[in-house]
Amino acid sequence: MSTPTVLDREEYIEQAYLFRTVRERVADNQPAQEVFQRVADELLSTTRLPYAVQFVASELKHTGLLANGFAKLPHYFTAFQAFVIQQAEDEKSRLPMPTAFLILEREAAYRANQPTRPGLFVYQFETIARNRLGYIDGLEAMASDPFYDADWRGYFDQLRRLVGEKDFSDLVYTHSELFVIEERRRNPAFEPRRPVIFGEKEGKIAKASRTRDPLYLFAALQRQLGYPEVPRYRIRDDATTKMEILQTKLRDLEMRLKLVEGELRGSVDLSQFGKPDLLREKDD
Repeated sequence: MSTPTVLDREEYIEQAYLFRTVRERVADNQPAQEVFQRVADELLSTTRLPYAVQFVASELKHTGLLANGFAKLPHYFTAFQAFVIQQAEDEKSRLPMPTAFLILEREAAYRANQPTRPGLFVYQFETIARNRLGYIDGLEAMASDPFYDADWRGYFDQLRRLVGEKDFSDLVYTHSELFVIEERRRNPAFEPRRPVIFGEKEGKIAKASRTRDPLYLFAALQRQLGYPEVPRYRIRDDATTKMEILQTKLRDLEMRLKLVEGELRGSVDLSQFGKPDLLREKDD
């Protein structure tokens, strides 16, 4: 399996454009398969994203699932990106696909503009918490992101054991510079047993948020430190919405049937679909 790597800034800029474009066009009832096929031509050709999109489109055609394509390109898409799409495709999940694309769009935009590890962590963790995506699998996906170092991966292991049992604000505060500063005021020889991965400001906000709903902590970090805001959605359960969903599914089904029929007649050019190996050209 390929080793995940942190991408260049231009890749994340194009990713943000991709996720926004797909979200908007699918909302206009365009079939996802058709959108992914066409959008590849719009992306910056000096990036590796067009090849990735072609591969995802191919996987979508053959399996009907977007997450498969993301998961099979671990050297380009992160495990967290694949996890979010997988959750949106799960019928038992409460995460709508448009919201999933908006989550990925904002994350990619943040990565393109001087991201910090605490900022990315808070965004991803709130995404999991707010949408009830599952802490165990979610934190495992986060831990495989090459943006995080060994100290952060150790922190994720701790969270998997303690989340839900210990105040989340404490789990931030006790790993912050503020905690060390305050302990050394009482004991100048104090040395932290845990890695210090949050700054003094994060520690101050976390300490002030103790015993409160973690969503208040996330909101305060966004206001005070400019962390990206996790998208929220309102559940619509009216007849019009249900009809729109059915129409979108029918369009996707029609597109897949046309592609299958074309392939059987030998009129589908499979050379348009990329392979994972193409994404390694820049690495070789």
